[in-house]
Amino acid sequence: MSNIPAAFPAPPSAPQDDTAGINSTDTGVPDSTSAPDNAGTAETATPTSWPAVIALALAAFIFNTTEFAPVGLLSMIGESFAMRTEDVGLMLTIYAWVVAVGSLPLMLAVRAAERKRLLMILFLVFVVSHAVTAVASSFWLLMAGRLGIACAHAIFWSITPSLAVRMVPSRKASQALGLVATGSSLAMVLGIPLGRVVGKLLGWRITFGLTGAVALVIMLVLMRLLPKLPSQNSGSLSSLPLLLKRQALLSVYGLVIVGVTAHFTLYSYLEPFAQHVAGLQGQAITLVLLVFGGSGLIGSVLFGLLGTRMPGTLLLTALAVMSVCLLLLPGMATHESWLLTLLVLWGAMMMCFGLSTQARVLGLASDATDVATALYSGLFNLGIGAGALLGNQVSLHWGLPQLGHVAGWLSVATLAGTVLALVKFRGVFLRGPGGGVVAGH
Repeated sequence: MSNIPAAFPAPPSAPQDDTAGINSTDTGVPDSTSAPDNAGTAETATPTSWPAVIALALAAFIFNTTEFAPVGLLSMIGESFAMRTEDVGLMLTIYAWVVAVGSLPLMLAVRAAERKRLLMILFLVFVVSHAVTAVASSFWLLMAGRLGIACAHAIFWSITPSLAVRMVPSRKASQALGLVATGSSLAMVLGIPLGRVVGKLLGWRITFGLTGAVALVIMLVLMRLLPKLPSQNSGSLSSLPLLLKRQALLSVYGLVIVGVTAHFTLYSYLEPFAQHVAGLQGQAITLVLLVFGGSGLIGSVLFGLLGTRMPGTLLLTALAVMSVCLLLLPGMATHESWLLTLLVLWGAMMMCFGLSTQARVLGLASDATDVATALYSGLFNLGIGAGALLGNQVSLHWGLPQLGHVAGWLSVATLAGTVLALVKFRGVFLRGPGGGVVAGH
C-alpha cells in the first residue's frame, strides 16, 4: 500500500487478503471491526485529491455520453443501414447486457491491477473501439465496436465509484459520488444532445469519431492528475458467496434491477416518444434531451445535500415522484409545459435513485467494494437491457404511449420494495459509503 498518497492511506485494520474482513451477518452488513473505510482519512485530503475526482467525473462524462449516444441517433443509424428504429434500439440492449454479463468476470480478471494503469488501458480500448464504430460499413461491424466499448465500460464503472470515495475524507464520500454523477449528468446535458446535433449536421459517424477524440484528451488529463492507486479491498471470487449472504445488499440489487428497467423502458425510446406521442420535431426533440439531461444535475446536487442527512426520505421521495411522472407522461406529453416539468422531475429523481442505491452498496460491502460494485454495475446494465427490450416490445405491440404506463407501474413496484427493505433492514439499510449508518431518514 506504499504507493497510496498520504491523503487516503489504507486503515491499519485493512485486510491484505482480498477476502479477509468479510464477515456476514443475517442483516447483511460487514463487521464494523474488520470492514475497512475506503474513503480517505477522516479529516483531510491532499490538495490534489479533488482535482483527481474531477478527472474521474470527466471520464464518467465520456463513458455515459457514448453509452447513450444512440438514444438521439436511432433514426439516423436506422436510415444508414435500412433498419427500423425499433430494431436499431436493440444496440442499447446488447451493449447493456454485455456490461451486465461481463462486469464481474472482467473485474475479477483485473482485480490486482494498479488502478491508474488500468484506467489508461481502458481508455485505449475505448478510443480504438470508437474508431471502429466511426468507419463501420455494416450494422454488425458497428456492434463489434460497441462491444469493445462495453467491455471497457464494464470495468470502468466497477472501479470508479470506490476510487472517487477513496480520494476524499469519509465525511465527503457523498459529495465525491455526486461529483462523479455530475459528469454523468453533463453527458445527458451536453454530450447526448450535442451528439445528436453533430449527427444531424455531419452524420452519426462523426459523433462517434469526436467522442473517441474527446476520450483521448480526457485520458491525458487522467494521466496527469490521477495518482498511482494499488488495488485495495477489491474482493475476489471467494468473497462473492459471502457477499450474496447479505440480505440487505441483495435487496438493493433487486431494487436496482426493477427500478432501472422501469426507467429505461421509456428512456430508451425517448426520441421516438417525443416525436410521435408529443408531436415534436427537429430542434424540439434535441431540447427535450437537453432538459432531461440537465435534470440529472439537479438530482446530483440534491443527493450531495441530502444523501447523507436524509437517505431514506430521499430514496422514497425519488421513487414516488418518478412513478407519478412516468404514469402522467403519456397523457400530458402534448402539453409542452407539463412535458418539460415532468421530464425535469423524472430525470432528477432517477439520478437520486441511482446515487442512493450506489451509496447503499458501498456501505453494505465496504470490505469488497470492487466486486460489489461490479455486481451493481452488471445488474444496473441488466436493467438497462431489460428496459430497452421491454420498451421495444411494448412499442411494437401496444404503441409508444403505453411505454409510460408500463414504466410507471414498474417504478411503483420498486417503491413498494424499498418500503419493505427499509422496514426489514432499518438498522443497516441506510449504511453510508464510509461504513457507518448515516443519520436521519
